[in-house]
Amino acid sequence: MLYAMPSLDGADLRVLRELNAMRTELRTQLGSTPRWEGPFRRSLFAAAIQGSNTIENITISSADARALVEHAPMSAAAGDETQQAVIGYRDAMTYVQQTPLMDFFAYSETALSALHFMITRYQPAKWPGRYRAGSIFVSSADPLEPMYTGPDADLVPGLMTELVDWLRDGDLDAPAYARAAMAHLNLVAIHPWRDGNGRTARALHTLVLARTGELAPECSSIEEWLGEQTNTLQYYDTLRSTQGGSFQPERDAHRWLTFVFAAHHRQAQRVQRRYTWTVRLWNDLAGLAEDRGLAERTVSALYAAAIGELRRTTYQQDESLSRDQAIRDIQTLTRSGLLTPHGHATARVYTLAGAAVEISEAASAAVRGPGRDPYA
Repeated sequence: MLYAMPSLDGADLRVLRELNAMRTELRTQLGSTPRWEGPFRRSLFAAAIQGSNTIENITISSADARALVEHAPMSAAAGDETQQAVIGYRDAMTYVQQTPLMDFFAYSETALSALHFMITRYQPAKWPGRYRAGSIFVSSADPLEPMYTGPDADLVPGLMTELVDWLRDGDLDAPAYARAAMAHLNLVAIHPWRDGNGRTARALHTLVLARTGELAPECSSIEEWLGEQTNTLQYYDTLRSTQGGSFQPERDAHRWLTFVFAAHHRQAQRVQRRYTWTVRLWNDLAGLAEDRGLAERTVSALYAAAIGELRRTTYQQDESLSRDQAIRDIQTLTRSGLLTPHGHATARVYTLAGAAVEISEAASAAVRGPGRDPYA
């Protein structure tokens, strides 16, 4: 038995309508394939990876998260095990991003275990991809009072079969956000693996949304929002109140749904605000480049630096340049007082300087504002 899909009330349906409207608007905005789309998507992907792993106390800086998605070296501050953990999660989520293009894709226990293997392969003692053989619990502040106790190990194979059957055929008329939320809840409730259950459940959540093919996974994920400390506490509190401390799938999961819908709404607001910031920033940087007599392509370099930091290799790839062309452009921007170099050799990055900083700060001030609770 799994948690059943709750009935949606009027407030839920209103929030979903607003979500769908924001999704449609963003899909239209990205439909023209603006030149900044690649870096924009990468920044969202980096934030999602950072957020989901932060929930599990696997922490990396925003700069290292961006390096990770650009396949660049991370800093020494991220230890070897941490780097292996986030690389595995990056690879799993890259797979999720590709599934809308896989006509042959089908939900299966093998597919879910493959996701889990990618996420936990750096810990062979945790049985990557293999179901646990014993009991499991989620610790709380009191080691004698677990926050959650999973179902007996001998129930796991049957429950996973039931979950896969539901993923294939269950509640297909329900909104995609509701199906993603229930997939997340049921997988984390079954807790089939010795470790990595939460990260795999969040990856499955995004996978269910990605399979609709309506919006890029990095624009649909709520992992960035969940990874912020206050929201992480709400996430665990909602799971705890829904689950009641043990595997009780007969309990009502409506509170979980409203939490997830609100999280998606808040993240969608954030993505929309970043889109508005990006359009203004790009246009203003383009004006600066024109005034300075700089090549139009250098706007891409300035935008990358505004997001966090510019890497020569990434700029070279984004603009299809030779190594020498990329170096010359960056040197020109540095001599113009628009970039500042940091680090050496393969670790060298560039941040905004001078008039470019003023433009970035003005764009941020123009769009900055509080998020809105969609259920308020």
